[in-house]
Amino acid sequence: MTAESTASTPLTLPVLPLDDEVVLPGMVVPLDLSDSEVRAAVEAAQAAARSAPGKPKVLLVPRVDGTYAKTGVLGTVEQVGRLADGDPGALIRGRGRVRIGAGTTGPGAALWVEGTRIDESVPDPLPGQVAELVKEYKALASSWLKKRGAWQVVDRVQAIDDVSALADNSGYSPFLTTEQKVELLETADPVARLKLATQQLRDHLAEQDVAETIAKDVQEGVDKQQREFLLRRQLEAVRKELRELNGDSKDSAEESDDYRARVEAADLPEKVREAALKEVDKLERASDQSPEGSWIRTWLDTILELPWNDRTEDAYDIQGAKAVLDAEHAGLEDVKERITEYLAVRKRRADRGLGVIGGRRGGAVLALVGPPGVGKTSLGESVAHAMGRKFVRVALGGVRDEAEIRGHRRTYVGALPGRIVRAIKEAGSMNPVVLLDEIDKVGSDFRGDPAAALLEVLDPAQNHTFRDHYLEVELDLSDVVFLATANVLEAIPEALLDRMELVRLDGYTEDEKVVIARDHLLPRQLDRAGLDKDEVTLDESALRKLAGEYTREAGVRTLERSIARLLRKVAAQHELGERELPFTVTDGDLRGLIGRPHHVPESAQDPAERRTAVPGVATGLAVTGAGGDVLYVEASLADPETGAAGLTLTGQLGDVMKESAQIALSFLRSHGAELELPVADLKDRGVHIHFPAGAVPKDGPSAGITMTTALASLLSGRLVRTDVAMTGEVSLTGRVLPIGGVKQKLLAAHRAGVTTVIIPKRNEPDLDDVPAEVLDKLDVHAVTDVRQVLELALAPATSDAAPEVPVAA
Repeated sequence: MTAESTASTPLTLPVLPLDDEVVLPGMVVPLDLSDSEVRAAVEAAQAAARSAPGKPKVLLVPRVDGTYAKTGVLGTVEQVGRLADGDPGALIRGRGRVRIGAGTTGPGAALWVEGTRIDESVPDPLPGQVAELVKEYKALASSWLKKRGAWQVVDRVQAIDDVSALADNSGYSPFLTTEQKVELLETADPVARLKLATQQLRDHLAEQDVAETIAKDVQEGVDKQQREFLLRRQLEAVRKELRELNGDSKDSAEESDDYRARVEAADLPEKVREAALKEVDKLERASDQSPEGSWIRTWLDTILELPWNDRTEDAYDIQGAKAVLDAEHAGLEDVKERITEYLAVRKRRADRGLGVIGGRRGGAVLALVGPPGVGKTSLGESVAHAMGRKFVRVALGGVRDEAEIRGHRRTYVGALPGRIVRAIKEAGSMNPVVLLDEIDKVGSDFRGDPAAALLEVLDPAQNHTFRDHYLEVELDLSDVVFLATANVLEAIPEALLDRMELVRLDGYTEDEKVVIARDHLLPRQLDRAGLDKDEVTLDESALRKLAGEYTREAGVRTLERSIARLLRKVAAQHELGERELPFTVTDGDLRGLIGRPHHVPESAQDPAERRTAVPGVATGLAVTGAGGDVLYVEASLADPETGAAGLTLTGQLGDVMKESAQIALSFLRSHGAELELPVADLKDRGVHIHFPAGAVPKDGPSAGITMTTALASLLSGRLVRTDVAMTGEVSLTGRVLPIGGVKQKLLAAHRAGVTTVIIPKRNEPDLDDVPAEVLDKLDVHAVTDVRQVLELALAPATSDAAPEVPVAA
């Protein structure tokens, strides 16, 4: 047997590259002539064949990743014509292996190389080992072809006796990779090549056997599960028949496991029942080891625990409900009126049979917005008490995950329904009072925006078909009374605020605080301090001083802490033997028990110590997250020799407030002459406006007239009246424009001891919301022009020399 030999005559052939394809001798392949390299090689071969006998010859060389193989195949162009798809093509037959040599030149645009034919002959007759190898290969090839149903090809393979042709027949095998075919091509020895082809075919058949074994095992496992399911159902049927025959009832464990019976016995809406029964069908088909079974059981338990058709009867005693609200909360008349109106309308709808219209019931969505400590959260429980409904509180402060509202998808491990569904389940009825506490503190991050998920919950036109991601069935929330609480209105998204009815709680008057302290705070703190109501009493003068001078807030939290501190001090003195009980605390005892007051009104201070004791200081009114507050504005002029001209603003001011300062300065520059002000100072000297409490951010246009008054006071040398506070936006022409938060600002002025307040004329309708006892103690002036403000706010000029104008260093 010869290993390898070469013919004596070298060949010069055009190269026909085959990208990621291999043609072995004996194979007949069609090639697409639309490929430029293929067409160039065929045309070059045809040009060379015109001067030589025989068919055009090309050299078929595999090209893998841009690299040519060392061995090619001599191919003859059998026919040139059209392929089945109509494109031009050529039919080429592989003739024999060629060892590729150096490049050369030839006709056409193709690459020409020199090559040498490789002798692939084997001795005849075949040795015994080679004959066995041929027999093994034919057997393996026939087995593989029979599995594929290629019976005609089996006969053709059996008819091949040449070892080299038999080995090259593997080129048609679709399971061989390009690298394996290149290895066959470059193996010149026919016997070695046949051994390689046999090994490749044997490995492929082994892989097929493994795949068939796995598929068979999977099918047997499926069949086993189906048989197990069928037998279990038959066993359940047999047990059922035996129980009915013996008259036995199911025990509690079996009853709890029988979800189908529980679903059918439960009072569920029709669509919910259908969805639950589908899940029961899945549960019955699932195996005991499947994790899906536990997910389905948890979901079914949640569905069965929800009060789908349970509702509490509303207490339609309107007078009784109003009495409950009055007894539990002092003030807050807006909210009380709104709840009373809601109950009255519900009663009339129920009397006329209008409980449900278009699938929707008569729920309510209220937003209670106000400073801390005014009773927004506790009011929710009082509303539920007055209506005779269940009460649930949902804390939204700091919630950043949308799934907290809508629930998690059931595909997640540990999935749970959202907080709204959990609140309904906790309440045990479909019409509770749900308090969404701190809705303005909801945030958003990569997990979504919970405020956007609340849009459907709080929309009366949509929430009768609310879908939780965990339940995936419709839940009717149209009969729920939602009360949302917030401190800052601007922090609530506008789309969400549009779905709620806004009710403002702007804080308590001093009289209301005294009533709340006497009727609610004091009894609670006496109990916590271990004192009886007869042992310690607080005189009304003490309560009024606590509310007016020891605390200055919109709510009553600090007032309650002061009362608690006072009672703790009395209890400790009694235990130490320093004080006898019973004891009545008056306003004169407060300083000895809890120290000096923290908030003394400006009107009560020495005139020389007041902030407005020098020109250039005016008192304004502002609204913060803690309610209304008094805001002072200070202005000064720089030394003309050292200070640079221009406007300097300090105190952490926002853009709107900075613009208001520019407007105030521009107005005085243009109208200073008619106001008899030395406006020349404004041109040559720098102006500095400062808002104390410099670490607190401030913004808004309502300090416009306050800054104008401070500058006018600075230029004229006239003091701003101590008892005057003002709020209003100023325009370039001196008009006073309306602002917001009038009620909160007037309450703050009242707490600070101010007696005269200046507001814009167009804000006069807002005075209807201010308590009458506050208006009685305030002299409110509604103005339309800055000139009126200056006449009211500036003290008259004295005959003495004008006070020295403050100069900034």
